[in-house]
Amino acid sequence: MPLSIEEAQSLANSAVASLHRGDAAAARVAFARVVAEGAADASVHLGLAYACQALGEVAQAHAAVDAALAGEPRNIRGLMLKAELAEDRGDDISAASFYRAVLKCAEPPTPQPPDLAPLVARAQARTNHYAERFEATLREQLAAEAAQSGPPSPRFTQSLDLLTGQKQLYLPAPRLYRFPELPAVQFPERAAFPWLDKLEAATADIRRELLALMDDRSAFAPYVQSDARRASIKKGGMLDNPAWSACYLWKNGQRVEANMARCPRTLEALADVPIVHIPGRSPSVLFSLLRPDTRIPPHHGYVNTRYIVHLPLIVPPGCAFRVGNETREWVEGKAWLFDDTIEHEAWNTSGLTRVILLFEVWRPEFTATERAHVSALFQAIERQSGGVGEWSI
Repeated sequence: MPLSIEEAQSLANSAVASLHRGDAAAARVAFARVVAEGAADASVHLGLAYACQALGEVAQAHAAVDAALAGEPRNIRGLMLKAELAEDRGDDISAASFYRAVLKCAEPPTPQPPDLAPLVARAQARTNHYAERFEATLREQLAAEAAQSGPPSPRFTQSLDLLTGQKQLYLPAPRLYRFPELPAVQFPERAAFPWLDKLEAATADIRRELLALMDDRSAFAPYVQSDARRASIKKGGMLDNPAWSACYLWKNGQRVEANMARCPRTLEALADVPIVHIPGRSPSVLFSLLRPDTRIPPHHGYVNTRYIVHLPLIVPPGCAFRVGNETREWVEGKAWLFDDTIEHEAWNTSGLTRVILLFEVWRPEFTATERAHVSALFQAIERQSGGVGEWSI
C-alpha cells in the first residue's frame, strides 16, 4: 500500500533524525523508501545523498543530489554537496564551478537562513583557493612565454588582471554625449602626443606664473559653483567648496584676459597643443587647486570626444589620482592624459596644497571633419539650451 502524505513525512523525519545521530544506514533505508513511493521532494533526495555519501556510496550520492537539484537548481546545500563530491574525486574544475554557483545563489537580495552562512563562507574560501591556484598556474606558463617572445604589453597585463579578478573593468560612461567606436583607455600612452615634451619643459616657467596668481586670493574660486538656472544635485560636497578651486585662463570657450595677461609663458607652452575649440563650450584651461585633506569623489565627465591633460606643478606627498582601476601619484613636471568619462577621483591627504595645470584636447582618433561636426553639434546644443546646458571638465 502506498504511503500517505503523513506517513511519508513521518518517515522522512525519522530519516533526518537517523542522520543527526550518525546512523547513515538507517537514514538511507528510510529516505530510499520515500523516494521509491514517489513522495520525495528535494530535501528527501538531498538527505538520501548525504546518507549515501557517509556510507561511501559515491555513485548513489551523485544520483540523489542530481535529483534534488533537478527540483531546486538553486539549493545551496545541494550545490555544496556537488562541489564536495567533485573535490573527493579530484575534479577541481567541476568543484570550483559548483562553489561559484553557491556564491551566486547566496547573493543579495535573496534571503538565506543563518545556518547556511558557514556553507557560504566555505564556498568563498574554496573559490578563493581555486582562483589563486588558477592564477599562479597561468602566470607561471605566461612567464615561460615571455622568456621566448618578450615581456607582455601593458594592456595584455591589464587583461590578465581583469581575467583573474585583480582589477575591475571600468567602462566609459559620458554624462552627456558618447561618440561611438572609440577605444576605452584610462591613461593613453604618451607616444601619440609629441607636444607633451614642450609642455613639460616649460614646467618651471608655468609654476612661477602660478605662484604669482596664488598670491592673489581673488584669482581662485570654487570649481563647482551653484547656478540658479541649474539643478545642483549629487555634487559630493564639492558645491561652492573652496577646497577644490580653479583659476581659469580660458573658461567655457571664453578668454579670461586678466589671467592670460599674467601667464604669457603658460600660453606659449600651449601654442602647439590640439586644444578643443567649441564656441561657448571649450576650451577650458585652468589651474586646479586641491587643498589639504580634501577628496574629490568618484565621478564621470560629460563627453568622450576629448582627453583631459594634467601637468602637475605643486604636488606634496599624499596626493593621488584614480581613473578606473589604475591609481597614479602626480609627479611635478610629468604630464599625463586620461579619459574623464571613466570613473575617476582625486585626493590630497597631505597638509599642503596641490596644484595642476588642467586642460582638454581632442582625441587623436578624430579627423578634421569629425572635429568640425562635433563642434557644430555642441554649438547647436548651446543655442538650444540658452547657455544653461551643463558641461565642465
